[in-house]
Amino acid sequence: MSVAKRVISFHYTLTGADGEVIDTSRDSNQAFSYLEGLSQIIPGLEKAMALLNAGDKRKIEVEAKDAYGEHDDQLIVEVPKAKLPNSDKLEVGDQFQASGPNGEMLLFRVLEINGDNVKLDGNHPLAGEKLTFDVEVMDIRNATAEELAHGHAHGPGGHHH
Repeated sequence: MSVAKRVISFHYTLTGADGEVIDTSRDSNQAFSYLEGLSQIIPGLEKAMALLNAGDKRKIEVEAKDAYGEHDDQLIVEVPKAKLPNSDKLEVGDQFQASGPNGEMLLFRVLEINGDNVKLDGNHPLAGEKLTFDVEVMDIRNATAEELAHGHAHGPGGHHH
């Protein structure tokens, strides 16, 4: 990707392949903003957003490979319950971060608890899904020197770290 130079602010409604709403920014008074070129949003959406102008409204379909990736069966693992944090309080659906096979941080979800073993899924919950974003570009502006130095877009009135 190119070096980030613009902040793009947009409202969106995200739906899955079944048409159900997964997430939306439209319930908020503030549009979602990102610093272009730093992979702060999924690749397929960022590529499409780069072609839009302020005021544009579009439905953008993003294939799984350009969103959260394809579902990877190798990221479903069974581990001894005792190796997990708060193992005595674990429930199906719980989520926590742990190191993946290459040392990267992954979010794991508890799929099953089988006695002393727990089946975990390290795939993103939306892995394998084609996603549709209904977007409205609210603003596109040049990034400030401070935003470029910090590596993210700042909201109205500056940064709020």
